[in-house]
Amino acid sequence: MELTRDVNIALRSPDRFYIGGEWVEPSTKEMFEVIQPATEEIFLRVAMAGADDMDAAVAAARVAFDEGPWPRMSPAERGQYLAALAQGLRDRASDIALGHTSEVGVLHSFAKYGGPGAGNTYDYYAKLAGEFSFIEQHAPSAGAEVALLVREPVGVVAAIIPWNAPVSAAAFKVAPALLAGCTVVLKSSPEAPSAMYVLAEIAEQIGLPAGVLNCVTADREVSERLVTDPRVDKVAFTGSVAAGRRIASLCGDRIARYTLELGGKSPGVILDDYDLEAAAASLSISSRRMSGQTCASLTRIIVSRHRHDEFVELLGDKLSKIRVGDPFDPATEMGPLAMRRQRDRVEHYISKGLEEGARLVIGGGRPAHLPRGFYIEPTVFADVDNSSTIAREEIFGPVLSVIPADNEEHAIQIANDTPFGLNAVVFTSDADRALAVARRFRAGTVGHNAAIYNFEVGFGGFKQSGVGREGGRAGLLPYLESKTVLLAAEPTSIDY
Repeated sequence: MELTRDVNIALRSPDRFYIGGEWVEPSTKEMFEVIQPATEEIFLRVAMAGADDMDAAVAAARVAFDEGPWPRMSPAERGQYLAALAQGLRDRASDIALGHTSEVGVLHSFAKYGGPGAGNTYDYYAKLAGEFSFIEQHAPSAGAEVALLVREPVGVVAAIIPWNAPVSAAAFKVAPALLAGCTVVLKSSPEAPSAMYVLAEIAEQIGLPAGVLNCVTADREVSERLVTDPRVDKVAFTGSVAAGRRIASLCGDRIARYTLELGGKSPGVILDDYDLEAAAASLSISSRRMSGQTCASLTRIIVSRHRHDEFVELLGDKLSKIRVGDPFDPATEMGPLAMRRQRDRVEHYISKGLEEGARLVIGGGRPAHLPRGFYIEPTVFADVDNSSTIAREEIFGPVLSVIPADNEEHAIQIANDTPFGLNAVVFTSDADRALAVARRFRAGTVGHNAAIYNFEVGFGGFKQSGVGREGGRAGLLPYLESKTVLLAAEPTSIDY
């Protein structure tokens, strides 16, 4: 099967950057080429930021924060801009979906919800403008008649987003940062820059004040300038643990604030009272989401030893029936991996699993009917030792490891025996039991019988899966600094 697809996305200035409220020419003529993972053809070319471009973006954000109107607006005024951004994302949903599928191979049937979903995030924070207490009055202390806790914007924010889910990752950083009164330099991944360009066009369309949102695409070397620039007060990053570790160390050198949403090796624990067929069906759905290229993917499945072989057979049967192919085809259930190096990475881990003695149940190779594109088959390993490489390291692909446990207590121990702690699921028919086990997992999110999330409550990880939370009220706090104000007399008014 040979896939070819001519796609065009309506971006006005992919050869420029959005800096200081204007589309500016880059300092160099170098361009990034974005490759369609299903066809291995060029989808888009965008400008590549040099050091001067990054410096200009930071300078624009700094001026907008120090001298512009944005931090001095009320939260309600800023909320109106957030609502306008939300509507703009809904209006451009088709462009966002086209870009997401063409850049990283996400199913178009899934990608079409990206714009509206991100719009919901901006709407959430627009609504929060009228509900969150940016100033709290407390009981006075000795020497003061009035005690206030004032929450003020942290300053200039570097928002660094990944290639796998750029529009949503940007929303969970940009929306709370803007509500707080911060200004932002948004740095997109070279592999998936189109969502950033769409957001910049919307910002220009709604009249967002100059310098409040600045958008550039850069490689790692130039991106590091953004992290180390003393004019940047906070870094918000989503990506790999290795990159997160580097960012944390660089921020630590100058005591800059940071939040990190990193990787995972998330467990799904199947208790003995739960139907194995139902568990296999649930996991077959979640495992193919974005071809397994999600940080919260359930990749370690833990089941009682006496039920292990039965479950492996059921899971293998479910995954073997997944239709892999053209991500624009409505009948396709899983598309390609995002890029050649990602497929090479997954194939390396599959080889490592075989080398270390895990039993390959299904998959492990490239689909025979897809000789072109960065495709890999859904893959299941059985009898996996939790100390093995494929059980310890994040693969970022559709590779599941089934791990036998002696009993429920052993299963919980295995679930927590990992350097990560982003997500987990407990499969049981007993809600009380589910809650009891969920409280014992060292993970930022725990689902019951399915991989489910609620970003209005919050999302983030324990251990090496990150620092801080995104979404919800907790996702606003990292963009605010707390200030204690003690007054000798009652003021005539207290603004917001």
